[in-house]
Amino acid sequence: MTYLKVEIVTPDGLSYTCDDAKLVVVRTIDGELGIMPGHTPIIAPLAIDEVRVKKERETTEQDIIATNGGIMEVRDDVLSIIADSAEKSTDIDVPRAERAKLRAEARIEEAKKEQDIDRLRRAEVALSRAINRINVSKK
Repeated sequence: MTYLKVEIVTPDGLSYTCDDAKLVVVRTIDGELGIMPGHTPIIAPLAIDEVRVKKERETTEQDIIATNGGIMEVRDDVLSIIADSAEKSTDIDVPRAERAKLRAEARIEEAKKEQDIDRLRRAEVALSRAINRINVSKK
């Protein structure tokens, strides 16, 4: 039986690894992509979203990891993701993520008042990251 090896690396080192994945679902900047063993080689930029790793086809159980974008490469049944950060749903500090969401929302309002496009974009990215972490923590 063929499996997919999954590795998620952040600046802090190896954040997640799995040697026996049957299906991995990621969201690229162009849309959702499912990766199974035997997938053709691909490199794609990832959106801020969750990575779902399923080990068995017959079960709904899966590992869910919040990633803040990054780059994904698939080659020779190895899926490697390089991301700024990655957290399993069980490791997310929800109160911290909720505080980050509130801070980002406040920064968005300030940037809109000041018409500062760069600050607005950075605050919107921070808000997306916080919301992603909150959503993944509930799964």
